[in-house]
Amino acid sequence: MPQPIQFLPPRQDVLSRRATIIDDLRGLLPADCVIHEARELVPFETDAFISYRRMPLAVVLPRTTSQVAAVMKYCHRYGIPVVPRGAGTSLSGGAIPQEDAIVLGLSRMSRIIEIDYANRTATVQAGVTNLNISEAVAVDGFFYAPDPSSQLACTIGGNIGMNSGGAHCLKYGVTTNNLLGVKLVLVDGQVIELGGKHLDAAGYDLLGLVCGSEGQLGIVTEATVRLIAKPEGARPVLFGFSTSEEAGACVADIIAAGIIPVAIEFMDKPAIEICEAFAKAGYPLDVGALLIVEVEGSEAEMDATLENIVEIARRHQVMTVRECQSATEAALIWKGRKSAFGATGRIADYICMDGTVPLGKLSYVLKKTSEIVDRFGLRVANVFHAGDGNMHPLILFNANDPEEAMKAEEAGNEILKLCVDAGGCLTGEHGVGIEKRDLMRHQYTPAELAQQMAVRAAFDEDWILNPSKVFPLEGRG
Repeated sequence: MPQPIQFLPPRQDVLSRRATIIDDLRGLLPADCVIHEARELVPFETDAFISYRRMPLAVVLPRTTSQVAAVMKYCHRYGIPVVPRGAGTSLSGGAIPQEDAIVLGLSRMSRIIEIDYANRTATVQAGVTNLNISEAVAVDGFFYAPDPSSQLACTIGGNIGMNSGGAHCLKYGVTTNNLLGVKLVLVDGQVIELGGKHLDAAGYDLLGLVCGSEGQLGIVTEATVRLIAKPEGARPVLFGFSTSEEAGACVADIIAAGIIPVAIEFMDKPAIEICEAFAKAGYPLDVGALLIVEVEGSEAEMDATLENIVEIARRHQVMTVRECQSATEAALIWKGRKSAFGATGRIADYICMDGTVPLGKLSYVLKKTSEIVDRFGLRVANVFHAGDGNMHPLILFNANDPEEAMKAEEAGNEILKLCVDAGGCLTGEHGVGIEKRDLMRHQYTPAELAQQMAVRAAFDEDWILNPSKVFPLEGRG
């Protein structure tokens, strides 16, 4: 059985100065922006990766970039670790603190600064929720494309940290494809701007480096994102298959044919039953696997695209094809899919994995995933972004049984190794955090890891930004 994930030992010199540090922070920020009493710190001791938790030294909730800069300058001067936090929806433990760390929460930086339709951009503070951007521009016929299942709660700052995706990213891309610029507070409190409203910035692509860096290169306080005009029409269609392998093979053939729907989402039978019981979306219960395929454009364009997709599905013995007939029905179909994680939590504890595989290996990896989970005596529900091979097996277990919890963690590790061995990678959108940190050696050679760690250290040589995350604990410095 694996050992529990380890954290760096807390810095005793920081712990010994806790009272002084809190007093100093209260001098830098308004009193209501500093949280330090034990009962008020509890909500910040973990994120959505609830298997691990640590009580932070204190929490600060700044409202402006200058306040963030003041905190970072102070923490850098005295060697105090800082853990950035958006809404705490990280499924990889990316926002879990440690005892000597200040949690720097961005939830109060929730202002939409500018909407610029001429350039099709929105500039927002990092604490703005993902869905709030689309809601702000919907009346004018625009939307923000990346749409994680947690989009009601997750923040743009967190999305940038993990390079988040979502159901509709098959066509429009993930966060990095829709991010144009950021305002970034460096570890020593300096403020820089990367990118902007223009298409491409001169010099090194530091914006691409920051997106997906999990809060280890600096604190994003503002972002400029791309807005997209709503299509003329959109239509989700349900395709039911007898097995997951047939559904996976159908996805591979759709993409191989050069057809790029706006979304292709996958559910196996356990996931179908869980989501239907919760959302009453009208999913077929007599199938072994379900694809939600959404196409968009004019009526003629959607009809033509669907005709080609249906022809491919028939070659894979599709059992059910059901086109959405109304906006209400479409909303229910997506409600079921986006409620999958919450609905699963009603029936069992689970770990949500996040491996990505080549589409040609999708059927193989689905089969092997079931075999791995069966070997540990556990259950799995698969629901994921099939169009880009971003798998999300939900491994069900009893969190009150320590042995079963460790089995779930080990099964998850084996699935992630399987994804890498199949030609994929450890994460598609959830980040590495602590969950996959020690698996980085399975994907990268020592030389490759050393190069990445050298880049990280160039921004933060003392490793105070989000320590214990992403890279193996050995070999730092």
